[in-house]
Amino acid sequence: MSPKQHRGEVTSDLLLDAALRVYGESGEQGLTVNAVTKASGVSLGSLYHHFGSLDGLFAALAHRWLGRLLGELVTALEHSRTARTGIRAVVRTYLTFVQEHRDAALLLHSPMADRYGMAQGKELRDAQEARLSPLADWMRTHIESGEVAPLPPALIEALVLGPVVGVARRWLSGMGDVDLDEAARVLPDRIWRSVSAEPT
Repeated sequence: MSPKQHRGEVTSDLLLDAALRVYGESGEQGLTVNAVTKASGVSLGSLYHHFGSLDGLFAALAHRWLGRLLGELVTALEHSRTARTGIRAVVRTYLTFVQEHRDAALLLHSPMADRYGMAQGKELRDAQEARLSPLADWMRTHIESGEVAPLPPALIEALVLGPVVGVARRWLSGMGDVDLDEAARVLPDRIWRSVSAEPT
C-alpha cells in the first residue's frame, strides 16, 4: 500500500469512527456533515472526497458493521457441529454483538438502516456476498442432511433471525423489559422448534 493510500484509509477510518460516535450520542438527527467533520477533525472536502455525501458515509458505516456482524455469525457457525448448536451459536453471538457494540447495533437496527435496506437491499446483499455465502451453505447442508426443515432459505433466515432482531430492537429502545442473557438462554430452543425437520 502506498503512503497516499494509507493516508486515505486512515482518513476514512477517522470519519467512520466519528460518524458512529456521533450517531451513538445524537441519533439520526445529530448525524450531520458538520458534526462528523468536527468530531473527526477531518475536513469537509475529505468527507466528500471519500464518501461523496452523508448518505455515502452512512452506507459505508452500515456495510462495515454489518460485515463485522455477519463475520462473527459465520465464525460461530463454523465452530458448531449440528444445526441445533449452530442456531444456539447464532442467537448468542448476535445478542452478544448487540451488547458489546451498542452504538453499531443502534445504527444497524435504526429506521435509517431500514430505509437504506429497503432502497438498496439487493446491492447491500451483493456487497456482503462473501459473508452471506457461508451462511447459505450452512443452511443448505443442514437441509440436505435432514436436520432442518426443507423451507426456502429466506424463510429459514426469517425464522432464525426475526425473533433475535426483534429482541435486539426492544433492548436497544431502552424499554427495560428485555434481558438479553435470558433471551440468549430461551430463544435458541424456541427457534430450533420452528426450523427443525423433526416434529416437536
